[in-house]
Amino acid sequence: MSEIVLYEQIDEIAHLTLNRPEKLNALNYALIDRLMEILDRIEDDGSVRAVILTGAGERAFSAGGDIPEFSQSVQAGPQTALKEFVRRGQAMTARMEAFPKPIIAAVNGIAYGGGCEITEAVHLAVASDRAVFAKPEINLGMPPTFGGTQRLSRLAGRKRALELLLTGDTFTPQRAFELGLVNMVVPHEDLQDAARQLASRILRHSPLAAASIITAVSRGLNMSIGEGLQMEGEQFARVVPTHDLREGLDAWIARRAPVYKGV
Repeated sequence: MSEIVLYEQIDEIAHLTLNRPEKLNALNYALIDRLMEILDRIEDDGSVRAVILTGAGERAFSAGGDIPEFSQSVQAGPQTALKEFVRRGQAMTARMEAFPKPIIAAVNGIAYGGGCEITEAVHLAVASDRAVFAKPEINLGMPPTFGGTQRLSRLAGRKRALELLLTGDTFTPQRAFELGLVNMVVPHEDLQDAARQLASRILRHSPLAAASIITAVSRGLNMSIGEGLQMEGEQFARVVPTHDLREGLDAWIARRAPVYKGV
């Protein structure tokens, strides 16, 4: 059997590919579990400083949950469906959102349902001009379950999110850009290069600083402004005794390029 999630490391970037092209990279339980295992490994690997996530084939990033599989969980009842489907998917998107190394989605085609929710959860996203987005769960008689009712409204605003959630209509990558789901839209043939260039712009800087920014932003979104400011201060305090902050300050004063060590 082919690997359900492909892994390749190029320099300091891990390239992950959802590899079920014959199923439009639908998120079955095995794929989600494997993706979580790989993220666990990447987090502990000091040679990896950023992740680019995309889909195999020419048609899809991910068409969302594997409907035949999760329908069996639904038939088994609410508790089974919550355990096997909802909690698994929510754990995946929460893991991506809080991951201490930047994750960039390279959205190469269809991003429906769970595929769109991954795009919402990761830190940054680049979309091909061939990408197509949708929140189609309402067509199945259900709400989104991997965080889509929460993250989309935070990104796009309540009324715009509700329009997409309640109609299930598809929308273009340019619309996804306008709503804040993706950072840029590029020609399809330039997608991977654009994602790598974005990652490279981040890798110039301290990985400790990047992790502290991700933590402060991700957690702060769910806090009051006062609590968020406290979180910001706590993240600053964590880097005060590090080599990277001393190096960054010394390099700025000396007008030279800093050399970060991630310690």
